[in-house]
Amino acid sequence: MAALQWPFLALSSINTLLLRTGRLLGWIAIALMVLVILIQVYYRYLGSGALAWPDEAARFLMLWMTGLVAPSAYRWAGFVCIEMLPRALPRILATLLTLFLLCLSTAVLVVGIKFGIKHVNSGWLFASSSLKLPMQWFGGKPLPIKLAWMYMSLLTGLILLLMVNIELILRSAIGVLNPDLPLPVDADQAKLDNS
Repeated sequence: MAALQWPFLALSSINTLLLRTGRLLGWIAIALMVLVILIQVYYRYLGSGALAWPDEAARFLMLWMTGLVAPSAYRWAGFVCIEMLPRALPRILATLLTLFLLCLSTAVLVVGIKFGIKHVNSGWLFASSSLKLPMQWFGGKPLPIKLAWMYMSLLTGLILLLMVNIELILRSAIGVLNPDLPLPVDADQAKLDNS
């Protein structure tokens, strides 16, 4: 049992730190996204006309927000799922079914990560059409932002999802071997559940 419990506790602690940081960055991304959209609305309707960069900047921020926050939702069982079958099964069978589905999810996430790596690598070849670093503020020329930075949001999200998935597999395996062993839950999730 200790062979599973120690890796579970270690990975749970790492995930807690990474996901808390991801949620914080996700909040920053969504705040910036709202600001960028408001800038676009102002220039489109009250200013001299629509700007080229805000739409792509908002999409960039939305993708990063999603990639950083989705793993927390997955860990907290916040995704849409069908719970009727596991609830109808005895506890041990429901846990085994969950374990099987998590293993299947691992395979999907690994394939997604492989595609994500290829996608990021191809993104270094292309630059954004409208997003540029304003190097002219420092005496240089505007520097186009590579699309790989946008594509990295998917890869980052998939890697974090895989880490959470492995944690959930370990939790389920411990639940099969020792269903009465109390395992810690994410403190942020507990706060959310109590509110």
